[in-house]
Amino acid sequence: MEPNPQYQKTGIALVIGLVVFFLSQLAFNNTQAALLGVIALLVTLWTNEGLPLAVVSLLPIILFPAFGIIDTKATTINYAHPIIFLFLGGFLIAIAVEKSGLHTWIADRMLHIFPNTGRGIILSLVITSGLLSSILSNTTTTLLLISIALYLSSDPKLKMRFILAIAYGASVGGIMTPIGTPPNLILMGIMQEKGMEAIPFFQWMWMVAPLSFVMFIVVGLLLSIGLKDVKISHTSLDESLSTRQRKVLLLIGGLVVLLFINAPIKPYWNGLGLSEPGILLAAGLLLFTPLFNQLDWMQDKVKIPFRIMFLFGAGFSIAKAFGTTGLASEVATYLIDLTTLPLVLLLFAIAALITFTTEITSNTALISIMLPIIYAVTEQVGVNSALFMMVATVCASYAFMLPIATPPNAIAMSSGVVDVKTMAKYGILLNFIGIILVVSFAFLFWQPVLSLP
Repeated sequence: MEPNPQYQKTGIALVIGLVVFFLSQLAFNNTQAALLGVIALLVTLWTNEGLPLAVVSLLPIILFPAFGIIDTKATTINYAHPIIFLFLGGFLIAIAVEKSGLHTWIADRMLHIFPNTGRGIILSLVITSGLLSSILSNTTTTLLLISIALYLSSDPKLKMRFILAIAYGASVGGIMTPIGTPPNLILMGIMQEKGMEAIPFFQWMWMVAPLSFVMFIVVGLLLSIGLKDVKISHTSLDESLSTRQRKVLLLIGGLVVLLFINAPIKPYWNGLGLSEPGILLAAGLLLFTPLFNQLDWMQDKVKIPFRIMFLFGAGFSIAKAFGTTGLASEVATYLIDLTTLPLVLLLFAIAALITFTTEITSNTALISIMLPIIYAVTEQVGVNSALFMMVATVCASYAFMLPIATPPNAIAMSSGVVDVKTMAKYGILLNFIGIILVVSFAFLFWQPVLSLP
């Protein structure tokens, strides 16, 4: 009788958790070691899928109080964090976009902008995926577009490049807004928790969009090497928008305008002062009303990713526990020596650490753990905390080598036309290019912006 794989995966996670706990006692107190052991258990279960993601994400509610890390109330409150409701509102909009077919209309319009060569199609897929990922989740965008890419060509090599174009484009574009990818939302939540001034929606876009567009070109050119003269044909969709599509497009347009008006542009405009999570949630809920009539709770509730919302809650709980137990400050003391490096080299060190660590674990879990540590280190030595946290957050999404690194990578692998060796070959180059570009933008552009009062 063969052993049950789920037993094996769970057993491995328990062993890793215990090993980390006992080893951590060499440098930390019992409570801090227990926290590290629990985190090792959670990360392993997230990684090897020993238990369903939602189940693992709810374990902190049981394990943190059980091991005296933080109590139940302090843990569960993180599962109702405002950022979670921002994500919920954004995903309700994503469901409406999918139901109405608006995503295919947008993709078709983008495909008409570029020439029907291999390079042109790849660039159009990268940019389409990236722009959609800036307003929808990168996971949703990849899932929505991947079926389109698979039908653009019957050549397996072209399909592979098209799928990677969508996956990489989603990761590149997901950083363009605070709602594009989970690490961005976690950064906003931790900044709020630490009493830091939040980065307004459009200031974030203004800072990050230039980086994304440079990366769009880099990804497109890399994936299209040798395909310049290859001709691609695709069937155009109906150019007219249906009534349902117009309503969803109108809602998204109104949402963008409201977010723009709400964002402060100091010292000229203080914004409306409305809650961005409230705005996104309100827009999502409007889709259920007779005015829009796009969503039906009984039909569409199954599409709401509650497991990802639980994952956010786990991430915020981990961040809270890092601060409450003093573990963030304790780890920071071991990293202080790095702060003697010049600023640009320190930025490179953080960017490389996050990028390559993300390749072997969930970027959401990693950034939940690392941001409190980076905050503690930078606060202790008096450097710009927001700058280093921003670099870490972006680099958590700019990991292109392995399927486990980001959700779009995993979805690309699930298509069956991409193998690990190919992804790693393109990904290693993009990792290094991404690190160089992120640090360059941070040092030359983000630093003065994030230093403003």
